[in-house]
Amino acid sequence: MLPALDQQRWHLPGPLAPEGLCQAPADSPLPEALLAVLSRRGFNSAKAIAALLDPPAAPPAGRHFPDLAKAVARLKQACSQGEAVAICGDYDADGMTSTALLVGVLQRLGARPVAAIPSRMDDGYGLNAAMVERLAEQGVALLVTVDNGVSALEALVGAEALGVEAILTDHHTIPDPLPPHLALLHPERTPPKSPYRGLAGVGLAYVLAAALCQSLKRADGLQIALNLFCIGTIADMAPLVGVNRRWLIDGLPGLGGSPLAGLQALQRLAGLDEAPLDAQAVGFQIAPRINAVGRLGDPQLVVELLTTDDPDRALDLARDCEALNRQRRDLCSAIEAEAIALLEADGPRRPAFLLLAQNHWHHGVIGIVAARLVERFGLPAALLAGEGQGRLRASVRAPRGFAVDRALQHCAPLLERFGGHPAAGGFTVRAEQVAALHEQLNQLADAWLQQAGQGTPVEPEALLPFAQIDRDFHRQLQRLEPFGIGHPQPVFWSQGCEVASQKLLRGGHLQLELRQGEAGLRAMGWRWQGEANLPGRVDVAYRLALNSWQGEERLQLDLVGLRPSAGGASGSDEVVLKRRDRTYWCRREGAGLVVRNAAGDELTSAEGSSHAHPYVRALIQDAAIALGLVA
Repeated sequence: MLPALDQQRWHLPGPLAPEGLCQAPADSPLPEALLAVLSRRGFNSAKAIAALLDPPAAPPAGRHFPDLAKAVARLKQACSQGEAVAICGDYDADGMTSTALLVGVLQRLGARPVAAIPSRMDDGYGLNAAMVERLAEQGVALLVTVDNGVSALEALVGAEALGVEAILTDHHTIPDPLPPHLALLHPERTPPKSPYRGLAGVGLAYVLAAALCQSLKRADGLQIALNLFCIGTIADMAPLVGVNRRWLIDGLPGLGGSPLAGLQALQRLAGLDEAPLDAQAVGFQIAPRINAVGRLGDPQLVVELLTTDDPDRALDLARDCEALNRQRRDLCSAIEAEAIALLEADGPRRPAFLLLAQNHWHHGVIGIVAARLVERFGLPAALLAGEGQGRLRASVRAPRGFAVDRALQHCAPLLERFGGHPAAGGFTVRAEQVAALHEQLNQLADAWLQQAGQGTPVEPEALLPFAQIDRDFHRQLQRLEPFGIGHPQPVFWSQGCEVASQKLLRGGHLQLELRQGEAGLRAMGWRWQGEANLPGRVDVAYRLALNSWQGEERLQLDLVGLRPSAGGASGSDEVVLKRRDRTYWCRREGAGLVVRNAAGDELTSAEGSSHAHPYVRALIQDAAIALGLVA
């Protein structure tokens, strides 16, 4: 979504370290703009860049997970004796792919795995006592939790009383006390700075499955385990660092040719059967179809889809996923339209914290709509849906900088239950407490806005003239993939671009033809919130994309920010900067620059050295970036 001009808050890149751009490895040269991005992200040496481009192999997992050997020994016993093993997952993409991963591997190794995933609507999150009792009645004596378990105290105390052993694999916060267990695999139990620290639930399931396959000398389960690791890690937006990055680099090239019939069927229905599966395709095409099932349907559908060997059955199940995903899109569009209408009905002034409640909204999709409101208005948002018995259940999302978990902790006396992390969370509240809750959340958001400022932040990382954008630059950019949490796709910016044409497309998308000197590019503002009446010259912030349409490929700018240009094109001789209601005229002078204020006083870049006041140093840096003197 591209916010309207008055909803954007631009922040140009800060000054680079005194040593300037980092150096790429001698055998891996990179363009200056990419080196600027990496320098600003902390990759300050050729060694650090080499490790990003080709991460080191994962160290032996047994040295990082103290209970791994114990878990493997118990599962080997289950495989040799053909035991029933319950795989207790969760209803999001991470939990469903984790469950499918262990079910598929254990089936191949001789155990009799049973998928046990609670219903989002009927059971809520995590393992519960009723599930344990049902599994024990079915003869299950061993259960493995994936993507949950550390908080299932009541359920696992009950399991212990029934003689059911538990192996826990989870990446959520470890409580005190822990429930009874035979073994625990958790990132927090690894050594400090371990490359395993960023694993999601599916990553822990992969560690367990890989160790089991290696112990039994059965490599036939490893490929499907790696396939499902890639899907679940991207879908759960796990940080793409450490072993996550190494295993994705290893696994993504073979994902399109996976032996999983269900993945092949999903690719076919998504129109991806002819192209390689990269992180973007998984994140925007495969993961939503899987997630839609957990939001609206029965998670067992996904487990069967990703474990069946029957192509016809896989295609039928994939069609069910496709139908649920269409239903999810329709529900999201309807709830978003209703939410915006409710906000507009309250007049032009909006509260600092957007809180909206409707009994008929669907719990499974309100988090998606809350995220869209954050994207649209740059404000924290909570959507509440009826839960019955006078209670409402909410999903909360927030812009960077507003800590959802701390806000909910502050409001704890008003809530029945709550949880989350800085960017997202959820809670249950009684209807009579909603007004008081909104008042407290507004106070917290007001205080945050006074410091952060209004609007959606636009934060480009490097200046990129159009003349440097070509297929070779795009190929170099692809070397930094996969992109995701902890290593996002870079945002570039270009200044003084001439708007050659502008058009609003069906669906509310803005299409621009932009020129900078002799170079021209198409730019797309997806779900543009303004109108097609832009000024003649603009600055644009964007991610670079390769768009394929009817067999033709062309480079395209996917806009994340847009503003009237304050100066000339990148590389021009003079620009105008506005800082704190003051205006400065900046021009090149040889290899340096001169900044003039409204009183006519002039300052050279030599005078604005590292010994000057921070305001002056920042002004010189902004002028240098605007004039195209640095990336």
